[in-house]
Amino acid sequence: MPITADHIRTTIAAYLDQHPEDKGELGVVLGLIEDGDDLTSRKTLPGHVTAGAILVDPDGRILHILHNAAQKWLLPGGHLEPSDQTLLQAAGRELAEETGIPPHVVTPHGETPLHIDIHPIDANPAKDEPAHQHFDFRFLFRTTADIGQLQTEEVSDAAWRNLDQITDPQLRSRIAAALR
Repeated sequence: MPITADHIRTTIAAYLDQHPEDKGELGVVLGLIEDGDDLTSRKTLPGHVTAGAILVDPDGRILHILHNAAQKWLLPGGHLEPSDQTLLQAAGRELAEETGIPPHVVTPHGETPLHIDIHPIDANPAKDEPAHQHFDFRFLFRTTADIGQLQTEEVSDAAWRNLDQITDPQLRSRIAAALR
C-alpha cells in the first residue's frame, strides 16, 4: 500500500512530539494535507514530500553524495515511489539505490525522522518542472559498510564527511545528540 496522507500526518505528529519548536514551519505541510493535496506525487505544487537518509559510519562520519542535477553535495534521498509503504522505507530505498549499500547492512535509528527540512528546488526545464519545495523527511541510519556501486544516472561521487561539515546547524546538533 502506498504512503498515505494519514501516514505523513502521523509521522509529523511523532516528529513534533520530539521537536515542538518546528510546529510553525510544518504547519504549511499539514495545511496542504488538510487541503487534500497529494504530497506523495512529485507533480504536486507548491511542494511535495521526499525522503532522505542520514547515514553514519562507526567513526561518526556522514555519507554525502554528489547529485548530478543539482551539482551539490547532498544527503542521499529523493522522491517517493508508489511501492513505498512508509517514509522510513522510502529513505532506505533511496539510500540503497543511490549508494549501492544494501539494506541488510543498514540499521535505522528509529521510525521517526531526525529532521524534516523544507527547502527550495530550482526549476528544471529538462523535466518541465517549475521551481517548488521539497518537504524532506530525513531518517538516521547506521552502517559498518562502505560505499557500493553508485547510481550514476543521479550520483557522480560519494564521500564520508565529518559532522562539523554539516552546514545546517539544527541538523548538525540533532545528529550530534543522536550519536551521544
